[in-house]
Amino acid sequence: MLLGHTLPSATVTFADIAVPVLPDGAFLLGLGRDMPRANTLTITTDEICVQEIPVTLREYRLQEITGVPQQTVTPSEEHLERIRAERAKVRAAKAQRLARNDGFRAVRDGFIWPVTGRISGVYGSQRIYNGTPGTPHYGVDVAQPVGTPVRAPAAGEVTLAEPDLFYSGGTVILDHGYGFSSSFLHLSEVSVSVGDQLTPGDLIGAIGATGRATGPHLDWRMSWFNQRIDPQLLVPPMPE
Repeated sequence: MLLGHTLPSATVTFADIAVPVLPDGAFLLGLGRDMPRANTLTITTDEICVQEIPVTLREYRLQEITGVPQQTVTPSEEHLERIRAERAKVRAAKAQRLARNDGFRAVRDGFIWPVTGRISGVYGSQRIYNGTPGTPHYGVDVAQPVGTPVRAPAAGEVTLAEPDLFYSGGTVILDHGYGFSSSFLHLSEVSVSVGDQLTPGDLIGAIGATGRATGPHLDWRMSWFNQRIDPQLLVPPMPE
């Protein structure tokens, strides 16, 4: 995430995204795993200011994962229909673009971990499920026993609360405002409903091993509009 500041009346675009500007002129930019090497930031007030934002690629690890239910690696046509419907539901939840500035405050002040424990998976790694290459992993995994409470890392509004999605199992999306959201996957319990207003530390649910998972853990993801960003860069080091 990058923080910027301009005139409150400015129009800001970045990587073809119309960037919301807070009343004090602050704005956020999110850089995802596969951002191009150079991206254009354009700020328009009485004149136009254009700046190139260079991006250095990180190196990502490969993860071999076995023991995943084979139906989640090669879904049937029936399952594919369900997956398409669920993805549309997730896209709709992320597209609400709530005009609240909790995400800005959290980026400035720091997020809290939704759960602490052993980090078992990191952002950006590409996973190979039962020998079949999958899409990159866009979250950070924290391993803890089933039933361990999961709490809100920052304030926001619940825009999705589903007990059983095909890939992600029990899933909650928490919208922090202005295109910035957190997702919590593989939950055994979902303790919130759509529309709930949460503050940092409020209960979201409990760790599970639902969906495509080989053991109990939380998969925590963050998005800025269509860019999936690394949650681990926005929290303090994991406590011992």
